[in-house]
Amino acid sequence: MPGALEGLKVVDLSRVLGGPYCAQMLADHGADVIKIEPPQGDETRLWGPPFDQDGISAYYAGINRNKRTVALDLAKPDGRTVLLKLLEGADVLIENFKTGTMEKWGLGYDTLAQRYPTLVHARVSGFGADGPLGGYPGYDAMVQASAGLVSVNGAPEAGPVRIGVPVVDLSTGMNACIGILMALFERSKSGKGQFVDATLYDSAIALHQPHAPNYFMAGLKPKLYGNSHGNLAPYANFPTKGRNIVIGAGNDGQFRKLCAMLGKPEMADDPRFKTNKDRLANKAAMEEQLAALTKDRDGEAFANELMMNGVPSGAVQEVPDVMEHPHTKHRNMVWEKDGYRNVGNPVKLSRTPPRVRSKPRKYGIDTRAVLAEHGFSDNEIDKLIASGVALTEIRKA
Repeated sequence: MPGALEGLKVVDLSRVLGGPYCAQMLADHGADVIKIEPPQGDETRLWGPPFDQDGISAYYAGINRNKRTVALDLAKPDGRTVLLKLLEGADVLIENFKTGTMEKWGLGYDTLAQRYPTLVHARVSGFGADGPLGGYPGYDAMVQASAGLVSVNGAPEAGPVRIGVPVVDLSTGMNACIGILMALFERSKSGKGQFVDATLYDSAIALHQPHAPNYFMAGLKPKLYGNSHGNLAPYANFPTKGRNIVIGAGNDGQFRKLCAMLGKPEMADDPRFKTNKDRLANKAAMEEQLAALTKDRDGEAFANELMMNGVPSGAVQEVPDVMEHPHTKHRNMVWEKDGYRNVGNPVKLSRTPPRVRSKPRKYGIDTRAVLAEHGFSDNEIDKLIASGVALTEIRKA
């Protein structure tokens, strides 16, 4: 079954996480993604261990499947000439070079738009090209800090902490992907490409739900709530005799049902706990009573029982448990091919589902084939490789 994006040609110049994740989202749905790496390779190739039998790091493998890999030295004029040839017929260009680099090379959006008017040019950057922070480099943890996400994550006794997954990089990659698809849809009407500007800073700020609305409406500065919530109670992590469980009663009916299932229905009629506003005002006392009622329960079984009865809950699972969980497999969220095993694509389409077509590939393995496909003769390819413009092996520092 062909993917939804079959026939879409994407040239991916990006490295590390946000850009490659965006390109992988497109590739999983059938786009022909040509990943172009610099002479030293995408740095995540070295972010290990672990490494597989081909020497590919797990970090790199997680965000670079379904792509063909080519290596070019774009610092050389001949490398840029090759890139321009590869861009012929391309629908999308993704890059995350330091702001100004593409312009310095004569490959900025304004220049490329003249030559390829239908091209959608997507740039992933830390802070954008201008403004007080424009042009600064951006890495996930640093932007989590500067955009306020670290300040709202953690417990009062421990202080602010970084969110444990690179949520800013990943959300920026998703936003870039959404922007590309929007631009392609608009192109179907106008016939013109456009520039997609996705920054880590913007993406991080957009994640401030409900903290930004709370601030804008009431001037509230977020506090650290640990495993509980500033707008909803109960919404917290509770002890059991096994795994802890997270329980979130989003309305008064769910709270009443929770109390009944814990064997203390009268708790729902306590004036301190009757409404969400009451429960927030008396959260410490309420959580203490609930913890006393959950501590002797079997965590996973009770979480499932609550869910079956309409009370949102979940046992605190660890990564190995999740990856081997029957529902993870049922949702096709673990993909396997030729020894490769990783998380699947979360965007499911009924007629054209995403799939793994090729596992992450060795550095430069497709350089010769892709250049030949774009009109370069064997002799020309040999010369490009001999001169270091095109590569099939990582250039040692």
